[in-house]
Amino acid sequence: MKRLTLITAIALSFSIVSCEKKADTSTEIIRVDVNANYPQKEIILQDFMDVEYIPLETSKEFITYGFVEAIGKNMILVRNRARDGNLFIFDRTGKGVRKINRMGRGDEEYSGIFGVILDEASREIFVEDYPARKILVYDLKGNFKRKFEFADTCYYRFLENYDNDNLIGYKSYSPAGETKASCHVLISKKDGSITREIKLPVGELQTHIWIKDDIIVEPEYCNIIPSQSAWVLSRTSSDTIYSYQANGSKFPFIIASPSIQTMNPQIFLYPSVVTDRYCFMKTVKKQFDLQKRKGFPTNSLAYDNQEKTVFQYKVINGNYTTKKSVNMKWGYANNEIATCSSLSALSLIEANKEGQLKGRLKEIASRLNEESNSVLMLVKHKQNSQN
Repeated sequence: MKRLTLITAIALSFSIVSCEKKADTSTEIIRVDVNANYPQKEIILQDFMDVEYIPLETSKEFITYGFVEAIGKNMILVRNRARDGNLFIFDRTGKGVRKINRMGRGDEEYSGIFGVILDEASREIFVEDYPARKILVYDLKGNFKRKFEFADTCYYRFLENYDNDNLIGYKSYSPAGETKASCHVLISKKDGSITREIKLPVGELQTHIWIKDDIIVEPEYCNIIPSQSAWVLSRTSSDTIYSYQANGSKFPFIIASPSIQTMNPQIFLYPSVVTDRYCFMKTVKKQFDLQKRKGFPTNSLAYDNQEKTVFQYKVINGNYTTKKSVNMKWGYANNEIATCSSLSALSLIEANKEGQLKGRLKEIASRLNEESNSVLMLVKHKQNSQN
């Protein structure tokens, strides 16, 4: 068998996003023409979201880029972009609590951190070891508790905390990603068994992955998104994105046209952050230039739930004096947080010197130095929002 070469989305800096949406069966279905030339519009982030900045404590033990893996009511879990095995635990004020590293080749160790789920109720951390096809469970001090393997020959992707007893994820198969056996699943936290398969209606199987000879290029994407009372699920072989309820029912949330079954090249639609007012999305065209090692042109869209219109968006961070844009991208999300990102200390120091910051962000930047850890920007749903 030829060795397949996978060009990762990280190396190519492709950005495809996920989405959060309140479950409401009365919500009008959003319809998006992926070929349309929608008008452009600027909106201010703070007008429809709350923003919290958390400077991560810097010490000899706590030096990290601050790639967010999980955020709970009382703690934040981050890792470095390089998969060095370090998992840093901070409290919600950014104070360092503990550093865990269980990377190795032993039965109780992981080969790398490819995803982390925090269960504060059981005080457990689930670490996804994707290449080894297993999930390892530790307590909050890093002590090993148990492990379980992925089902059959599949790979779990996009794992999230579903309820007290289960994780939710997507059962995928390489290299095409979409197969007849692929589906969303609930996975027992106790023993790793699949407790429910969630089947979405799909047409002829389609893949977003570009394949030529022994070269595979997969843009980064996500097809399972946590919501306040439901889950947003999608398949690349379907034009419809669904809202999935805890009782097992589902209903259409977004419908893309023309059909993915008829386009060449195909344009896939991925939802992003969803608020009471806006649903953010991105289209991705399945085109790739192997010589230039770039492709998958994208278009950032948003749907206005009040005006019932779709537009190309530019979200502006009101804590900058300049028009600093915010990419409403796939990032860690839960009931409180719609998305989050890490702001490097150096970029904030330079922006502050240029007089580009104001408010809380300016205060934080004035206390940073070049060796400081990143500052987390949490984009949160407004409480009692009327938007």
